[in-house]
Amino acid sequence: MKVDHNVELLAPAGSYEAFEAALGAGADAVYVGGPEFGARAYAHNFTQDELLQAIDTVHIHGKKLYLTVNTLLKNRELQDRLYDALRPLYENGLDAVIIQDLGVFQFIHQNFPGLHLHASTQMTVTGPEGMKFLEEQGASRVVAARELSLQELSAMHQASPIEIEAFIHGALCYSFSGQCLMSSILGGRSGNRGRCAQPCRLPYQVRQENGSYSFRQQDFCPLSLKDMCSVDILPDILEAGVTSLKIEGRMKQPGYTAAVTGMYRKYLDILLSSDMTYQVNDRDRQYLLDIFSRGGSCQGYYKQHNGPSMMAFTNEKKTNGIPENLPRKKEPISGTLVLYPECPAFLELSCHDIHVTFSTGEVQFAREHPMSEDRIRKQMDKLGNTEFEWDELDIQMGEQIFLPVKTLNELRREAIALLEQELCAPYRRSATDTPVMATADKPEDTNSSLSILVSCETVDQALLLYKNPEISGMYLYYDAMSLCMSKGLQYQKDLYLTLPYITRGSAPEGFFETCSQWLENGMKGFLVRNLESYGMLRHLGWQKYCVLDTSIYTWNNESVSFWKKEGILRNTVPYELNEKEIAHRNNSNSEMIIYGNIPLMLSAQCVRKNTLKCDCNERKMILKDRYEKEFSCCCVCHPWKTGTTEKEEYCYNILYNSISFGLLKESQKVRNLGVNCLRLNFTTELPEQSADILQEFLNVYLQRQNTR
Repeated sequence: MKVDHNVELLAPAGSYEAFEAALGAGADAVYVGGPEFGARAYAHNFTQDELLQAIDTVHIHGKKLYLTVNTLLKNRELQDRLYDALRPLYENGLDAVIIQDLGVFQFIHQNFPGLHLHASTQMTVTGPEGMKFLEEQGASRVVAARELSLQELSAMHQASPIEIEAFIHGALCYSFSGQCLMSSILGGRSGNRGRCAQPCRLPYQVRQENGSYSFRQQDFCPLSLKDMCSVDILPDILEAGVTSLKIEGRMKQPGYTAAVTGMYRKYLDILLSSDMTYQVNDRDRQYLLDIFSRGGSCQGYYKQHNGPSMMAFTNEKKTNGIPENLPRKKEPISGTLVLYPECPAFLELSCHDIHVTFSTGEVQFAREHPMSEDRIRKQMDKLGNTEFEWDELDIQMGEQIFLPVKTLNELRREAIALLEQELCAPYRRSATDTPVMATADKPEDTNSSLSILVSCETVDQALLLYKNPEISGMYLYYDAMSLCMSKGLQYQKDLYLTLPYITRGSAPEGFFETCSQWLENGMKGFLVRNLESYGMLRHLGWQKYCVLDTSIYTWNNESVSFWKKEGILRNTVPYELNEKEIAHRNNSNSEMIIYGNIPLMLSAQCVRKNTLKCDCNERKMILKDRYEKEFSCCCVCHPWKTGTTEKEEYCYNILYNSISFGLLKESQKVRNLGVNCLRLNFTTELPEQSADILQEFLNVYLQRQNTR
């Protein structure tokens, strides 16, 4: 197979031992986590000294090291710790950072200009427009959402010249690209902070909304996916334009890393060889399955959108045959050792077209016991724990010579150290002494009037709630917006069109043409929930009409500043920030949710399809955990909410929390945060319930009545 782009095999390393194993097994690049800021907080991770050593090691071998900085950072973390943590790594030659937070993205782009920026899979990039947007911001690579098909990856490749990285092996998150609130909301361990407790792997009973529980097995896990193994479809993945083939597994043992990396190295080399037929050996396929298995394996989402064949339905893990002897990569070097009496000892070394020389001491005439070539070679062979091994060593020496072993060892060590220095020198950089930070706006008067907006999931909710004169605006899906615009309600309320949580493929025919007419006729803007939707609107020059939802994270002032420069209307305060953290954030251009059912996760999988049969009627399924808590799982079969009778291809599920989120008693605290736009999200509530809840909040927030 001919591939028209360079291909990289990217391996994980949760420890230095795993890092060495990955290189030894044939990885072209390794991604690792440091002491903080990575999405695997419970991996062993690297100390700062180990990171510095690893940077030099990969460059000696002509490989690359990427650092995960893919958590969401709070203001104090970004302001006080990020620069000091990255500066020595940047100066030492770190190749790239993997980033989820656009505030962190902006900060690193400004302060470390030579560092490559890879957009993490947790940015949930699902299409060409999101990719082109990140390209314009300075990204050199996008780690695609794991749920994408080969056709979608190909479309992204055609749309942008920057690299695409895609997962080829390892665990799959049930939630879209790991962008999940479930662990955080239920147990206080944020997946966005690298501390996921994996509640999706636990057992749940399942029933239809108005039915009895059909699945009562204690060990039935309806949200647990099989691990991915894509070795059979590597040609298809490369043909789609993927540049970097990524193995998941920073929490796995070093032996796992070595075994999986080595197997994919074998087949990638076969694939890239023009004279060999690509065919996976049954034994090799089984070996990958035996090393780690969770109910078997699947090929991920590359060739199917979802389905029960991808599900493990169990949390049982099986491991077998993980090798104990780990490979260690050694770089071949050539040398010439010159030893002649009354001359300095001289050693020349060569590696990767780099040549160094070192001399020391003085070679003496041997009066009694001259040194043999064998003895000298034995000492020179002691390369120990260095990154090198001899390819060849030419020893040129006199017949009657003597040199202390101590001096010979010094010659070898110093020459090796000099070679390492020269090999790593091209990667060294300089950084400024003081970081550049975004300037926070002065908070607005907290006593100013509050605007109350509501988000409606259904048309019936919208038709009832718009009658309340105390709300200033409404977020509506397409069908509801069409009806409300036809009734002229845009003259009574600020109306915003709600876009899908997950945007894939093109918008329905005529969608944005209709939106343009609505904007001309008084619609205020859009509620935007992902980068793909934003990229589409940005392409049309509609940034100024965008309200960012919580799923486009603005945890810190750097991210707030980033989006302000984009010219958006406002952002939404993230769910996971506490009162003190919100108070430390610039909220002058922010909206805050004060009521709603929190979407714990979004998934390309469908609970109804995987347990019963999908009828595309957007009906709810109910999941009950071991504590008897019930969670609504809503099927979104028509993401754009266009009213079309045709099933749209890229459906998804929304799993809501078992209890509603509300800030009634905290009204004064909310006022003190400097947020002047407040929102109530209505999802699964009946219209009458929505009206009652709305009035209760209006009484407190607008009329300053005390709660009972």
